[in-house]
Amino acid sequence: MWNACPDMRVSPDTADHGRVSHHPIDVALPQHVDEALTAYLASRRASGEAMDPSFASAVDALSDFVLGGGKRIRPTYAWWGWRAAGGDPDGELAGEVLTAVSSLELIQACALIHDDLMDASSVRRGRPTVHIAFGARHREQGWLGSSERFGMSAAVLIGDVALAWADDMLFAAGLPPEVLRRMSEPWRDMRTEMLAGQYLDVLTQARGDSSPDAAVRIDRLKTAAYTVERPLHMGAAMAGASPELIGGLRAFGADIGVAFQLRDDLLGVFGDPEVTGKPAGDDLAEGKRTLLVALGMQHGADILDIALGKPDLDLDTVEEVRRALVKVGAVDAVEERIEELTKSALAALDAAPVAEPAATKLADLAISSTKRTF
Repeated sequence: MWNACPDMRVSPDTADHGRVSHHPIDVALPQHVDEALTAYLASRRASGEAMDPSFASAVDALSDFVLGGGKRIRPTYAWWGWRAAGGDPDGELAGEVLTAVSSLELIQACALIHDDLMDASSVRRGRPTVHIAFGARHREQGWLGSSERFGMSAAVLIGDVALAWADDMLFAAGLPPEVLRRMSEPWRDMRTEMLAGQYLDVLTQARGDSSPDAAVRIDRLKTAAYTVERPLHMGAAMAGASPELIGGLRAFGADIGVAFQLRDDLLGVFGDPEVTGKPAGDDLAEGKRTLLVALGMQHGADILDIALGKPDLDLDTVEEVRRALVKVGAVDAVEERIEELTKSALAALDAAPVAEPAATKLADLAISSTKRTF
């Protein structure tokens, strides 16, 4: 079996090789994000329970989903976009900025919950997806109607709650009006780009469009924009960054975001379920038209015609697809594209007026985001 590239991550304490000293918030950023999310979701649960105790159980499911996993990639890039423009972690707005960037995890929750529903995925992070869990709850309680339909409806609504609360958390963070005004453009555009990418993904699968160009367009909108590019833009805008800096960060983020998705696509076919938290070959069973699949089909991996979109895909067929993708050169081609995108991203970062320690940290994040093995 093909294996992902070796993990080239470095710890926050040693990433700068002694050149820069990171602030404690920088080092423990995911923990701070978790604390902000925990506090916010607890406050919203209390108000939800006051509306109706039954709604509180839906809020609990959202809280479990948000707090039960994830690497806090989007808040991390937003924080470092703020630091790149001179944001001071000891300044008076640091706490408000931290809360604001943490709200990105609620947008991510919306995207994942809805994505799992649209893809008919049964497992996320090693646990039942939201629509599967609520369908099971319906059956266990012996409620009326279709368990499957109830689970789907609950997932749509819980995802909508996450998206609405992302706005609420951001605008309740306590940022001054001028800061909110500056970051309103990336926040607005990011949400629309994410939804446009989701729609294009569904449309592409329905049309059976397996062209490499279609796959890359989806990657840019569905992943790159709201994972790296716009969070960086959002953070930099909050700090009052210059157009030159924002342009450089966006160029960096667009390329790293696509490279990140391409790595994820490789893991979706070759990754270990114990590590990825999803069944082996899940992307193939869902019929995902990724760049890896597009290049495989373009170069004669005929097994994809049989395997792609087959719900009951067995492990032997998954292994056959893996061998075919390696044989026709699709894996090497995607690896080359990841390397090219990473190089171009780092060149854009190097050319931009990025303040330290953000310049060093963002370069390290570029490597860890595209070379991960988990």
